Amino acid sequence: MTQVLVAAALAALAVALSRHAGLGLERELVVAGLRAAVQLAVVGLVVALVFRYAGLAVAFLAVMLGAAAATAGRRLGGVPRAPLLAAAAITAGSAAGLVPLLATGAFSLGPRELVPVAGILIGGAMAATSVTGRHLAEAIPAGLPAVEARLCLGLPVREALAPVVRQAVTTGLLPVLDQTRSVGLVALPGTFVGLILGGASPAEAARVQLTVLLALLGVELIAALAIATLVRRAWVAPGERVVPPVRRSSTRRRGSPPEPVRPPRTPAERARPRP
Repeated sequence: MTQVLVAAALAALAVALSRHAGLGLERELVVAGLRAAVQLAVVGLVVALVFRYAGLAVAFLAVMLGAAAATAGRRLGGVPRAPLLAAAAITAGSAAGLVPLLATGAFSLGPRELVPVAGILIGGAMAATSVTGRHLAEAIPAGLPAVEARLCLGLPVREALAPVVRQAVTTGLLPVLDQTRSVGLVALPGTFVGLILGGASPAEAARVQLTVLLALLGVELIAALAIATLVRRAWVAPGERVVPPVRRSSTRRRGSPPEPVRPPRTPAERARPRP
């Protein structure tokens, strides 16, 4: 209990510092801390049941995937069907890492290994999806003039958007790259510490941690590429045009006709000088 009280004091200090610096993060910090406390308490009870009844593992993983998709989807402001796109990217990334690990026997199908490993991979895929998708959703409109210039030069839309996509994917992978580079030097990852505290030998803990870290490199890259592809397609219209996704206006009354949308110009029209 002492550890929790000390950590809560540090969280309260963070709230005080945010208020003093005028960051406006006090509510988010408090809500995040309270949610973590409640969710961990509930998860502790649920995981105990999952470990006892193996059939609940699949349902528990589905809930984890749904929560990850909802969390990442909220970061993709303005992208239509954002939670579904996030779910597709997270599923693709986490499955690409989990299936080989289970098929080769690196981890067993038992709930005690399946649930923690799948949770780590889903969490990594969620982080890459959130950062990559949000960066791309903001970078495309900001860099639209440069994209249109490349379209006017005759480049296909995929190549015109390639620099923006590469930057978004690179940004999304920075956390896992930094974590992998600095593991053991800057910090000891949670898997390693948990195994050591659980009684495993340092060599065994290091082996499992290395397996997870290397798997996360592939998982997060696949998730980042998947969400980048899906977000890019949401911005591309027929005729090699880059247009903002059509969003429903929150101020429009129900039943009223949709707001008129100006048809996007073709690359030829963009190249034509305006009078």
